[in-house]
Amino acid sequence: MPADLSPIDKAKFVAARRAVEFVQPGMKLGLGTGSTAAWMVRCLGERIREEGLKVVGVPTSTRTAELARQVGVPITSLDDAKWLDLTIDGADEFDPDLALIKGGGAALLQEKIVATASDRMIVIADAAKEVAALGGFPLPVEIIPFGWQTTKALIEELLVSMDVLNRDVTLRMNGDRPLVTDEANYIVDLHLQRIGNPRQLSLVLNQIPGVVENGLFIDICDIVVIGHADGRVTVRDINAGTESDDQVTFAPEDNIFANLD
Repeated sequence: MPADLSPIDKAKFVAARRAVEFVQPGMKLGLGTGSTAAWMVRCLGERIREEGLKVVGVPTSTRTAELARQVGVPITSLDDAKWLDLTIDGADEFDPDLALIKGGGAALLQEKIVATASDRMIVIADAAKEVAALGGFPLPVEIIPFGWQTTKALIEELLVSMDVLNRDVTLRMNGDRPLVTDEANYIVDLHLQRIGNPRQLSLVLNQIPGVVENGLFIDICDIVVIGHADGRVTVRDINAGTESDDQVTFAPEDNIFANLD
């Protein structure tokens, strides 16, 4: 029930519900990964059930694909869809230019491929994800397992010449083993505290052999929908240079809250 949600989950939910209002019949959609994106998939399923909305989604992880099937969102592959109208996804951080850090859910590679294969990207987030400068959230970098310690050392060496406050690099673990992504890669997290030049860092990281992709999303996000615990949402369009505030209402009987895990 909505009343039982934490303030942070209420903020994520209202952002997700507002974002799916951008979805039009016939669209091919990129479906993000993570806790906020999961609300979006549920809200999209609700529109499909109640309005008969006809859309197809391209999930960015096996977790999102499974949730989409559960709530009745038709899915396909990016190869079959070829190009998407819109991607809706969460973010771990976003700055005033709508540059993002993503990858907290270990799906950054598929998320970046899908987002860049879309006409537009909408990010949904709670207000705590907005920052003056990126870097407070550890920056994920996906690397291949072969020679991962060498790749990690090369990243650490590179960071010496970058405009960052901290340079700690850690291998992300899943219990006592390295976390393995959907593409069978590893992730190292860069604990930088502040990134002075995200564009430069993104470019040079991807030049290191062994690095597959990094979690900096630059010039990809078009709109951010920021949710608040009181039901307010702020919609910021970087291309139009506009910002608007709305109020999202929800009732205790909303189908979106049925069968929550």
